[in-house]
Amino acid sequence: MQTTSFSRTKRALLTCAVLAAGTAFTGQAQAQQVFRVTAIPDESPSELARKAAPLMKYLEAKLGMKVEYTPVTDYAASVEALVNKKVDMAWFGGFTFVQANVRSGGKIIPLVQREEDEKFRSVFITSDPDVKTLADLKGKDVSFGSQSSTSGHLMPRSFLLEQGINPDKDFKRVAYSGAHDATIAAVASGKVQGGALNISVWDKFVADKKVDPTKVRVIYTTPPYYDYNWSVHADMPAATRQKLADALLSLNKSTPEGKELLELQRATRFMPTKADNYKGIEAAARSAGLL
Repeated sequence: MQTTSFSRTKRALLTCAVLAAGTAFTGQAQAQQVFRVTAIPDESPSELARKAAPLMKYLEAKLGMKVEYTPVTDYAASVEALVNKKVDMAWFGGFTFVQANVRSGGKIIPLVQREEDEKFRSVFITSDPDVKTLADLKGKDVSFGSQSSTSGHLMPRSFLLEQGINPDKDFKRVAYSGAHDATIAAVASGKVQGGALNISVWDKFVADKKVDPTKVRVIYTTPPYYDYNWSVHADMPAATRQKLADALLSLNKSTPEGKELLELQRATRFMPTKADNYKGIEAAARSAGLL
């Protein structure tokens, strides 16, 4: 009887040990969970990292887990990363959101956008004194940003086509710089006679005196359109999605932290958005043969 009692006690102790180990392992797994964030590389890697760092720290506190910024090499990589759930959230332009949504069969959700993204614009710039209008770019070398950029390619191309200017036929050469700041550099150096880019990057360069607006001028500002957003995968738990949305929507310029984060994102505030807002972008992409 004593042997049986001892065996039962031993088995009970072993069971408790296994359960404790399992609980410890689960806790360790949870502690090691990492929330990954990426962004389209529409500016230099150093600038993107600078803008991301304080936001990652803020989201860590709000989500209660480690948050890491994961840079990507090009726009297509950001699309694939979120579609394949290699990252949890991505900063997309309107076109990259559309690409990701189509690629995933409608499983990408645009969570929030900046107030500025409700009426976003692109600018065409030049350093050539003979270029005063879009029509003057005919026969010239012109640079867009990335081929997948909304504000650096798709929408500028769309507005050119509306005005009867076909970049592939009317420009001497079409170049793709890869990023908005690179487009400014190409125009300023005279490598190209014209360039199209995101208006907020242009305004920031002028404000920071990184470009002389008397030498590099804006010749055309596009009509407004929807652009950037923070997107997540539909498979993300609803509670996490809500925490994220609340964290971003609660940022306010009246607090020191909110002011810093919003200024880094070039935002007045964040606001809710929805997939339907980007139907115009999708139509423009299909019309231009880019989707």
